[in-house]
Amino acid sequence: MGEMRKITAFIPVELLDSGMEITGKGVSETLREALRRMRHAWACEQLLKMGGTVDLETDGWSLAELREDKPSPWDHGPKA
Repeated sequence: MGEMRKITAFIPVELLDSGMEITGKGVSETLREALRRMRHAWACEQLLKMGGTVDLETDGWSLAELREDKPSPWDHGPKA
């Protein structure tokens, strides 16, 4: 999980209680889950801002190369 930081936070009781009820976990895991979801939402917003366009050639790959029947540059091992 990486380096951890102990924090003190003032959170409305009803917000924390409802979050813990939803996750079925304790305070720390509920807060971690909320932060993971916030990070995920931010990443989705950034992808939407890109408008569906990605310049593959910036990373050194042409669309033709990616269409070839060979392992993609993102494959890291055999498929199960």
